[in-house]
Amino acid sequence: MTMNKQEVADKAFSLAKSYEKKSGGCSQCSLAGIFDALGVEDTAIFKAATGLADGVGLTGDGHCGALSGGVLAIGYFFGRDKENFDDITKLVPANILAKKLHARFTEKYGTCRCHDLQTSFFGRFFNLYDPEDMKAGMEAGMLERCSTLAGEVAQMAVEIILDAQEKAART
Repeated sequence: MTMNKQEVADKAFSLAKSYEKKSGGCSQCSLAGIFDALGVEDTAIFKAATGLADGVGLTGDGHCGALSGGVLAIGYFFGRDKENFDDITKLVPANILAKKLHARFTEKYGTCRCHDLQTSFFGRFFNLYDPEDMKAGMEAGMLERCSTLAGEVAQMAVEIILDAQEKAART
């Protein structure tokens, strides 16, 4: 049975949310939800996404790791190949779609910076290297909120990817 676009996007949401709740690492969780919903197996990109969690290196001082995972998935499908490295125009398709994901994200959340997201959600930033802050974050509902965010990003990214694939197939 073939799933429609909304069912695939919903599957990405559910998978990413469950991965974040179980395993953490928002960048890998959103990417895994997207890839699993779309039937992609690429362990190298999955592994490379590790350090993008919690605003890069668990610092909060970068954009949301789940957003990073979504952008990586867009690049996987629409990015410039090494053989076209000298052609700067090949940067355009993936960047247009990444910008679309960024716009949807910031429209929904008001920011894409992890530190600012945590402050908006919880009234403060949690240093995940500090065991007391980690505990406080979990008690504040960080696991539920961030897993939902990872799912929402995966859903957005899948919608963007499938729309772009559909458009490319028509041209």
